[in-house]
Amino acid sequence: MSTLVLELRQGDLMVVNGAPIRFRNRTRIELAAKARFLFGKQIMAPDGANTPARRIYFALQTAYIGGDEEREPGLASARRLIAEFMEATTSPTVREMLARSLEAAEGDDCYLALKIARRVMRHEEEVLGLPPLPVPRREIQEPASHG
Repeated sequence: MSTLVLELRQGDLMVVNGAPIRFRNRTRIELAAKARFLFGKQIMAPDGANTPARRIYFALQTAYIGGDEEREPGLASARRLIAEFMEATTSPTVREMLARSLEAAEGDDCYLALKIARRVMRHEEEVLGLPPLPVPRREIQEPASHG
């Protein structure tokens, strides 16, 4: 069985299997089982979902780390939002990224879906001249693999 070791600083937030965890001190944790988790800059607060691409990301995030009762509605919302975005965009590249993101989410690889959705968010920010979402006080590297 493989494990994933994460080092987190005081105040860092992590969501594991739908449960938010804030670290009161610097710590090193080891995930020894498959878990649905995000941490640091990967987590979008509800008020951050204020553009079409960010709403897609938030819906996919809910499908990934939401509670059992939230995951299917999150995926349904992502399907609807992706269809609307694909209809509105003129970019074939963005359409392809959104299709890949939805395919990953429906294949229960929401972590990959979120990575692709983050690229769509960056594209949207550039096209619309929007400032990027605020970055937490500390950058956290994405782990090499997720469960």
